[in-house]
Amino acid sequence: MSYTKISYEKKENIVYIGFGLNEEKSMTVLTETSLTELDQALDEVSSDKEAKGLVLFSHKEECFLAGMDVSVIQGLSSEAEAVEGCEKGQSVFNKIEDLKIPSMALVHGLCLGGGMELALACDKIAASDSSKTSFGLPEVMLGVLPGFGGTYRMPKKIGLPNSLDLILTGKQVRAKKALKLGLIEFMMPKERLLPLSGEFLFKDANHKMSFSETLTNKASDNFIARKVIFQKAREKVLETTKGFYPAPLKILDHLENNHGKKRSSYLSMEARAFGELSQTSQSKNLQHVFFLQDNAKKMEDKESIPSVKKGAVLGAGTMGGGIAWLFAKNNQAPIMKDVSEQGLKLGLKQASSVFRKAVKRRRMSEDDFQRAQRSIEPTLNYNGFQSVDLLVEAVVENIDVKKKVFAEVEKEVKDDCLLTSNTSSLSVEEMAKALEKPERFAGLHFFNPVNKMPLVEIIRHPGVSEETIRKLYKWTLDVKKTPVVVNDGPGFLVNRILAPFLNEAAYLLQEGVSIEVIDKASLNFGMPMGACRLMDEVGLDVGAHVGEIMEQGLGDRHKASPLSVKAVEKQLLGKKNYKGFYTYDENGKQEGVNPEMVELLPKENKSMSETELQMRMFLPMINEAAYILQDKIVEDAATVDLGLIFGIGFPPFRGGLLKYADSEGLDRILESLEKFAQSVDEHRYAPSKLLKDLVSDRKKFYDL
Repeated sequence: MSYTKISYEKKENIVYIGFGLNEEKSMTVLTETSLTELDQALDEVSSDKEAKGLVLFSHKEECFLAGMDVSVIQGLSSEAEAVEGCEKGQSVFNKIEDLKIPSMALVHGLCLGGGMELALACDKIAASDSSKTSFGLPEVMLGVLPGFGGTYRMPKKIGLPNSLDLILTGKQVRAKKALKLGLIEFMMPKERLLPLSGEFLFKDANHKMSFSETLTNKASDNFIARKVIFQKAREKVLETTKGFYPAPLKILDHLENNHGKKRSSYLSMEARAFGELSQTSQSKNLQHVFFLQDNAKKMEDKESIPSVKKGAVLGAGTMGGGIAWLFAKNNQAPIMKDVSEQGLKLGLKQASSVFRKAVKRRRMSEDDFQRAQRSIEPTLNYNGFQSVDLLVEAVVENIDVKKKVFAEVEKEVKDDCLLTSNTSSLSVEEMAKALEKPERFAGLHFFNPVNKMPLVEIIRHPGVSEETIRKLYKWTLDVKKTPVVVNDGPGFLVNRILAPFLNEAAYLLQEGVSIEVIDKASLNFGMPMGACRLMDEVGLDVGAHVGEIMEQGLGDRHKASPLSVKAVEKQLLGKKNYKGFYTYDENGKQEGVNPEMVELLPKENKSMSETELQMRMFLPMINEAAYILQDKIVEDAATVDLGLIFGIGFPPFRGGLLKYADSEGLDRILESLEKFAQSVDEHRYAPSKLLKDLVSDRKKFYDL
């Protein structure tokens, strides 16, 4: 039989089935075609009386199987269709499990989702010891559960507690950890996997679970112990998700209710649970977010653009140190320049602290840490800048200082060195005026802390070349960040939309709404942090400065609340000096509401419903996003949503700010804005022309 998506070969009576044949995508994924071909191939194996074993592998360099093609999941239009799809996959993987001959998966690179479930159906898994090899069931991140037998087979192989940890979080484990868990039987160099597959296929596993792991697994077979495990897991899920995500709770219910059932009954319930989850709004929105990020990673002719070999940061400190860490982590040996030894020490300390955490979590060896940290070259002069490919300026947020720095550094670097500014709000176009070659200059805005925040804004100005933007886009992808390209304008994309949210929270405080009530309303909407807590994180001095810039550039719609200025006068700066809306201990841990801040607020608390509070804070964000599209700061709603999800943690289960607005109804949003424009402030709630036009034309943001 001939196949188009898989390879089929028999050597010495061992059948080898390979995935990723004629695969255009960089990752190998299961499609309806490849699943059907695998089904047919397994029938061929079963009927072959001479076949003594089966080995599954991938033709792709760094991917075994990255799961089911998400577009297939997205295309499921009903629960019944989703259940049917699961049952088909389960049937194929059952054939592997039911083979009379031994089977083994050879894994190098990603083994996720449906790929992990396929490997679990085999008798054994052998994996490469490469850092690129990882295992996981990330379906929960799409709002569903593993539907091809993963919830049935993983607990059988590594026990319930370990399985819950992986299935409920979607996290991935590397080969070394997988071996310790008993998820895989063998680990070896990648080059030995195929040549030694015939030998290891018939060999006993070289791994034995530790006594404590065995004891934990045995305990989970006990009814009372199992009940405690599920109770603790449920409490942790609710604490983490605040109940916004139905998938983890559904997974727990499914695992608990079907424990001990025979395979056919168990898998039938697994398929049904998948079907129900696949049609929830949360799952649809999480799938939408997946494609937003996936599309951002795509870039034509990426290989033709030269990679950055050496970076440089101007201005050390916390942010400069974070950017230097990013360069060093990606083997780009950065120079870090500052005007003082103190600044350099702070920058090195910041980079070191992030690397140290990686060592503590065993994601990095001590030798690798020392090597990476030593690759950061601190300096007070421009020695060595002639070899720099990409320079990021991170000095004080002052336009005159930045222009002076760029005029100076341009003379010290080679002609094709990219020059960028990490400004969060200043005009990139104005900065470009200081340069002789503005075509190689752009904004490159990171979010703090650099090691945790995935987004980078690449900011255009009229004089920048397309080549510069493409090079910066490629570099951002190379360092595993999510890029969005935006045009110049006050606050660019993320900060311009964040500003009305924080500003409105400050106005609500001045009206008499308490700090705790405002933060609770933010959290109950799904934000990762309350508005007041976020202002502390940003810094009230920074907020006051940005507010001033926004008001100057955008007028009365961004008229800043005077509260930040009052707080700065009292030296209430936020987390940076341990007191803002809240107080903090020496380690930055939040303690309680700051009584000094309360003194600046009205004595009597104002009562307001949570829904109204949320509308007051989130409607101006939607309105500002409409102004941003109107002003052509970005091209489409998808870019807005990508920026806010990865820039400020806008709740992914809502699909993004404008996806949420579309689902709520733009006519209702316009009506509410007009109401608040009359009752609260005519400028801050003045609806944009674009929003009015969309309502008039009965269109949505995603129709643009």
